[in-house]
Amino acid sequence: MRWRFLLLVPVAAWAATAAQAADSKDWVQPPAQLPHAQQLSDPTSSLDFLFDALKIAPDDETAHAIEQRIWAIWAVSKSDTANLLMTRVRKAIEDKDLDLALKLLDAIVRIKPDYVEAWNRRATIYFMKNDFGKSLADIRHVLKLEPRHFGALSGLGLILQELGDDRHALDVYRRALAIYPRLERVPDTVKRLEEKVEGKDI
Repeated sequence: MRWRFLLLVPVAAWAATAAQAADSKDWVQPPAQLPHAQQLSDPTSSLDFLFDALKIAPDDETAHAIEQRIWAIWAVSKSDTANLLMTRVRKAIEDKDLDLALKLLDAIVRIKPDYVEAWNRRATIYFMKNDFGKSLADIRHVLKLEPRHFGALSGLGLILQELGDDRHALDVYRRALAIYPRLERVPDTVKRLEEKVEGKDI
């Protein structure tokens, strides 16, 4: 089973390159455009509101718009230095220089250890390099900072599947759907895993 995922990232250059990786690994990716990030002056209360709205979104279009706003908040580092380095990360990804991107992300998490998206992007790159151990460690850190990070949960589920642990992957995907019921392709993945792990209804 392969499907597009998130450990999502907020710019066109990154999204384009990560989408290429998703073709082979199907990691869910963040939207290329993240509108109005500068207007989100109260991230905590905004996130609480948006996650509540995400659970009851009446259709995929509405859910996607809410998802974009959540990614916009996650993309904000509140550090000029981290922002500059993240710009260089995006250029490194565009140039397919994953080793440089990792070095830059290492610096960012040292400078801004509470910057969720830096950990998330580094987890994604480790996944692209088939370093599942380090990817899992960064996902764990993402979820410690933001337990509702549906992108990290989806990535965790994907890694567990790669490792042959379908039962725990199913549990993780269910956690992701409890947060984001319309998360792209995950409902179908859950159905397939339910049949595989729990058996078909008689």
